[in-house]
Amino acid sequence: MESRWLAAVLARDLDTWRHEVEAFPDEASLWVAPPGVSNSAGTLTLHIAGNLCHFVGAVLGQTGYLRNREYEFAARDVPRADLLAALDQAKAAVEETLGGARAVDLNALYPETIAGRYRIRTGDWLVHLVSHCGLHLGQVGYLRRIITGENKAVTGAGITTLATLVPAESA
Repeated sequence: MESRWLAAVLARDLDTWRHEVEAFPDEASLWVAPPGVSNSAGTLTLHIAGNLCHFVGAVLGQTGYLRNREYEFAARDVPRADLLAALDQAKAAVEETLGGARAVDLNALYPETIAGRYRIRTGDWLVHLVSHCGLHLGQVGYLRRIITGENKAVTGAGITTLATLVPAESA
């Protein structure tokens, strides 16, 4: 496995996330959490952007990003433009750290202790981050459908952006 493969999936999912945020009818609807739901789409957007900017950008890419996890879950009514900028920042951190010429040793121990007490291989942690992003992306999609009453998919999460995809005749 190569880090660029993980970067391609994360970049694709962050582009899809952007389409989801843009598909909400107004800024107020981004902050609605229906009964039985803990987090709004706005909260999940701040969370995943902060998560990737920290774990990929700051720790592996040494971007200097300082995470404020409490803000991610406490902030309300952040403008859509700021949410989109946060997603763009996360995508840039992912692409620059995992998708470029920088060598990321996926077998090395991740440089930071997880949850203050666990050690893990970098590749294993990055696979977790990809899955974590996908989980929350799905939640945002369902929140948008529940809030708007529209069962309309956004474009983006297709296979054509996968790093090793080639036509079958070429394989």
